[in-house]
Amino acid sequence: MVTKELEKKILNLKAIDKIHLIEIILESLNKTDPEIEKEWISESEARYTAYKKGEVKAIPLEKIKNKYSK
Repeated sequence: MVTKELEKKILNLKAIDKIHLIEIILESLNKTDPEIEKEWISESEARYTAYKKGEVKAIPLEKIKNKYSK
């Protein structure tokens, strides 16, 4: 199995090389989809516009924290 082979090789690497490998893997996992990012921008702008027009009310942060801290 490829994963087991990689694991054996990784465990024999120097610490600095392991760190570099971790950074590469994390970077590859954190990439955003441009289409999803575009949709989120559009949604956030629409929500902010609605807030400025008074179409939606803001909820105090403390109220939200209390609701979800239970």
